[in-house]
Amino acid sequence: MRRIVLTGATGFVGAHAIPALQARGFEIHALGRRPPAAEVAFHPVDLLDAASVRDVLDAVRASHLLHLAWYAEPRLYWRSAVNLDWVAASLALVRAFREAGGARAVVAGTCAEYAWGPDCLREDAPCAPATLYGAAKDGTRRILEAYAGETGLSFAWGRLFFLYGPGEKPGRLVGDAIRALAAGARFGTSPGHQRRDFSHVADAAGAFAALVDAGVVGPVNVGSGAAVPVRAILERIGRLTDRPDLIDFGARPLADSEPACIEADVSRLHREVGFQPRFDLDAGLRATLTAHNSRP
Repeated sequence: MRRIVLTGATGFVGAHAIPALQARGFEIHALGRRPPAAEVAFHPVDLLDAASVRDVLDAVRASHLLHLAWYAEPRLYWRSAVNLDWVAASLALVRAFREAGGARAVVAGTCAEYAWGPDCLREDAPCAPATLYGAAKDGTRRILEAYAGETGLSFAWGRLFFLYGPGEKPGRLVGDAIRALAAGARFGTSPGHQRRDFSHVADAAGAFAALVDAGVVGPVNVGSGAAVPVRAILERIGRLTDRPDLIDFGARPLADSEPACIEADVSRLHREVGFQPRFDLDAGLRATLTAHNSRP
């Protein structure tokens, strides 16, 4: 059984990555401040404490690393200086992993690294992030790619697009809409004509597990490959909850900086990594609503 170190195991993607990694035969060692709900080996450590992280990695001696942890407080993370702490922590983590004998590392990036425009975004599209968060991720990827080239580390970078699914924190579109409409509350939103590439979180986690298990290196988009108008997503949720009348389109303005379309080219993910999603949008939204309704 191969041994993998997982960060962010209690996070939105990480909680779903555990079963996906276990299904591929990995022995999981989760690092962080809180243990995940799943039964895996857990090592309590502050990931911002480089010396403590190094001690744990020296003891675990994992062959693989999946680094999902980052500062992700909704709305705040785009401009927070805490991003700089996570740049340093990520660089130290990957270095300590490699120096402890690690062979393959996969790190989560973001579509916010790209220069957003009208075209479907391929991995070789220009990176010109418009936010501190995007710049921090882009800089981290550039340094780690250079480090991997110098040390022989097999390194891949999964660029996440937009997510929804069970376990979403408040402040995210789909989860907020489901909670409001299911409770009979009004949901104010933009006109909703902007198109966004949304994936069910279990599919994103499965894509990362597949990427860990593959030999593919460099950036790989983790998305659905199909941008859908936000309005259409919310209309689907309205139908599923039987409360389309509660959606107030146009109640909030859309910022001028918001691009008309953000869509992933997922050719590498499908052809080279060999990953295929389980959920289309309708099935994913139904599963998300079912999970919400089943909560105590």
